[in-house]
Amino acid sequence: MSSMITTSAWVRRGVAAQFPTKYEIDEKEMDRISKLARMQLEDAREDLSAAQGNGPVVDKDEDAMEEDNVEKDNKKDAPVKIDDDDLKEYDLEHYDSDEVDEDGEKITMFGNVKSLAYHQPNEEDPYLVVPEDEEDEEREELQILPTDNLLLAGKVEDEVAHLEVYVYEDEADNLYVHHDIMLPAIPLCLEWLDFPVGKSGENGGATGNFVAVGTMEPDIEVWDLDVVDSMYPNAILGQGGADADTDAKKPRKKKKVKANDEFHVDSVLALAANRQHRNLLASGSADRTVKLWDLNTAKSAKSYTHHTDKVCSLDWHPKESTVLLTGSYDRTIVAADMRAPDSKARWGVDADVENVRWDIHDPNYFYATTDAGMVYRYDIRNVPATPKDSKPVWSLQAHDSSVSSFDINPAIPGFLATGSTDKQVKLWNVENDKPSMVVSRKLEVGKVFSTTFAPDAEVGFRLAVAGSKGTVQIWDTSTNAAVRRAFVSRLPSLQGEVQERMVGMQPDQDESDDDGAPETGAAGGADGWESMDED
Repeated sequence: MSSMITTSAWVRRGVAAQFPTKYEIDEKEMDRISKLARMQLEDAREDLSAAQGNGPVVDKDEDAMEEDNVEKDNKKDAPVKIDDDDLKEYDLEHYDSDEVDEDGEKITMFGNVKSLAYHQPNEEDPYLVVPEDEEDEEREELQILPTDNLLLAGKVEDEVAHLEVYVYEDEADNLYVHHDIMLPAIPLCLEWLDFPVGKSGENGGATGNFVAVGTMEPDIEVWDLDVVDSMYPNAILGQGGADADTDAKKPRKKKKVKANDEFHVDSVLALAANRQHRNLLASGSADRTVKLWDLNTAKSAKSYTHHTDKVCSLDWHPKESTVLLTGSYDRTIVAADMRAPDSKARWGVDADVENVRWDIHDPNYFYATTDAGMVYRYDIRNVPATPKDSKPVWSLQAHDSSVSSFDINPAIPGFLATGSTDKQVKLWNVENDKPSMVVSRKLEVGKVFSTTFAPDAEVGFRLAVAGSKGTVQIWDTSTNAAVRRAFVSRLPSLQGEVQERMVGMQPDQDESDDDGAPETGAAGGADGWESMDED
């Protein structure tokens, strides 16, 4: 069984409902689902009609198949010759005769009605009523404690795409799948939201626990994480959700193939929620545009064309809430105020951009990683005349192949994590603009596609790592000896040695690395890992 985790995201403690609800279909929800299903059917019909309009490509094999079909059609009305032995075996001559029971009564399609149990109108049927103790047990199984984190993982398993919602119990060293959500295509990015789409104004005080999902499809789906076994998303941002709340009989527009201001027309590669203006969500796409969505209306408020190639990474400025950082395969990074997008600054790098991030500890700086294994740090106040004139504060050859994932530790300035398609995770100390590697590990997740620090102060050293093997590992980096030595001066609680801690799930044995690296257990110390701890 082949599987892969392409993206992941944390949900901070205390925001998930303690007892998530089971999905139930009422009349309003049924009506909404019917409209969405009808729209999907129309899309399928349009695709089929378009395909037929182009005319099928006919080859010799197809001609032969058509001839066979014609022969079959000609023969279908001919009498079928059946041997007498076959008739005897199956008793076809009496196939429509009624069977008789021991008392000589006919057995109908409903069986013997006399044997059916009958309950009075107000009497409960024990086969239909779930005992209270079973309901309580199921309720406890779904329970999420205020001290638990959720970890979301976009996964592809045997060509089926879904979102796994994990519960991480830090004190118990436990990580398990709470529930999962079926997705329409391979997931590429996730962003946690606390804003109910289309429900209230920004100042209405409404909150929730949602995730926006970008996939290989151009639409963005928003799912409620506090509801288990949902059939359809709460909202769809894009053409697929344009008419979901209007009259289903209204004719829909034909699919547009050109980039436009209203919706994406290609894969969604990046999402970024604005934490100060909670109703704003930015998205970057392979259609080369950046869209700004108003979650109040579930529609695109603005569209930007800052780049000439796929937009693969986004990050809102931590303080200047209208400034957005964007990275693209056109090998440039743009910082622009969304209120005045024509006024923008642009930096250039030597390879396709993979990640862009503001330095949360000093937002005068930002980081960029590339497909060539480089990490750059730039000063926003030093804007080059042209992208070719860009001069980073420092540059670092972090990996031999693409730096596919990157994060900044929320607790300690200058503590970075990088993950690469070379299957390694590396931790860095870049204090005083002097980058040095603290530790390098292979965590047996395959090619690394996601490295993300937990958002809460209590678990800020927990690094979630996932990749091409379809498994997640949570590494408590504060228990690593090299990390403790490197950062003890900035965090005295790191004094002394402790047992190193890892929580995760064992990869399938038949998916071992092709380089022969040994497997690691689900939890425990550093035994068996390839490591390069600095002295």
